[in-house]
Amino acid sequence: MENRKFITEPARDVKVCGQVDLCVVGGSCTGLFAAVRAARLGLRVLVVEMDNCLGGVATSGLVNVWHKLTDEDEQKQVIAGLTQEVLDRLNKVGAVAVSDDPKRLARYELNTEELKIELDRLAGEQGIELFFHTLYCAPILDGDRLTGIVVENKDGRQAILADFFIDASGDGDLARDAGLASFQYAHIQPPSPCYRMIGDGEGISISRLIQEHGAEFGLLDDWGWDCRVPGLPQVMFRADTHVFGCACQRAKDLSLAEVEGRRQVRAVMDILRKYAGDRDFRLISLFSHLGIRDSVHYESVYQITGEELMAGTAYPDTVAQGTYPIDVHHSDNAGITYRYLGGYEYVHNDRCSPPQVNHWRTDGDYARYYQVPFRTLVQDKVRNLIPVGRMLNADASAFGAVRVMVNLNQLGEAAGTAAYLCLQRGCPVWQAEGTEVRRLLAQGGSAL
Repeated sequence: MENRKFITEPARDVKVCGQVDLCVVGGSCTGLFAAVRAARLGLRVLVVEMDNCLGGVATSGLVNVWHKLTDEDEQKQVIAGLTQEVLDRLNKVGAVAVSDDPKRLARYELNTEELKIELDRLAGEQGIELFFHTLYCAPILDGDRLTGIVVENKDGRQAILADFFIDASGDGDLARDAGLASFQYAHIQPPSPCYRMIGDGEGISISRLIQEHGAEFGLLDDWGWDCRVPGLPQVMFRADTHVFGCACQRAKDLSLAEVEGRRQVRAVMDILRKYAGDRDFRLISLFSHLGIRDSVHYESVYQITGEELMAGTAYPDTVAQGTYPIDVHHSDNAGITYRYLGGYEYVHNDRCSPPQVNHWRTDGDYARYYQVPFRTLVQDKVRNLIPVGRMLNADASAFGAVRVMVNLNQLGEAAGTAAYLCLQRGCPVWQAEGTEVRRLLAQGGSAL
């Protein structure tokens, strides 16, 4: 067979399967919360999701923790909105556990199977149309305006037309194809293969067993973490390893990373079978999507920096607030660095050793929480598109803090609100008033 690099796809008519005010590509909590905010303001909204459920990394990636909603002193709630609303809904069905330890980053542990159902219900209550098992394929552009997207699903190749688009696809696939400029960090935070297992973990350090015996089973020196699943006392969520050296926005790398992630989970289970004595640990569920932290980022009119974040810089167009520390999973060695608003830094160099403690600020003054301005979401190339999610325009330091779910949830809400404003006023996204986005968010329940 001739070795060909390209083929010509024949032209064909593509059926329109949806026509709405707003189309959201990606059904993570970031994407769904954008859709819900817009729908509550009166827009007709459709969400395209490649998986069979909403929730993104929280559900398909199994990551079942949300971080605290208060300031550093536990005196003021700085995150509310749909994050608080969903927590309240989960609490009614016993699907959330709350830690009262002020030092614990994972303040809320979720039963993410219940979260799937709750997110379905939330979307249904707002009349949001859902297209599951549907892949975004290509943009339909008319000058600087997106008029539609091409998708593929069980009904074949189809088109969705909309007046506004939000790209919450994680890697920014729509933003890429629409021609937005992108960049990557020199050191990309590696993804984690997440899983749940069952067994009696009392009095045993699984992390120490992995550290001592990992090399025997092909595991590199690394760092990991774990937490509980509400209502299931012997079930653990675990993220014990990383997949290094993969660019997960690329198809081949992502495929290799998914396979390697599952190999690493099997290696951990083999360690436990050999070295955990009579403990009967069993693997009960694996990620259906690798826990990707970082891939590609898209330029906007403003880049948030770690220096601004840690200083608690205030903005008139603030649309998100938080306290989660700068959290950088090392890509070039085993370890992780946490930098806290309180002026100190923990550097973990392996799974079990005490962290190295540094002080980046020693004057005793510190910000109680940080802020993210709306302009961070605003690009100036495509008039009716907002990319939102982990493709955030932040420097590597700020990204380490803002990338977590409770923060991206808020940015999703801001994107949906901005879409409504742009359509109401007939203006491009770069003319949207960030202060008005903030006002509408606060009116809708955000703690701004």
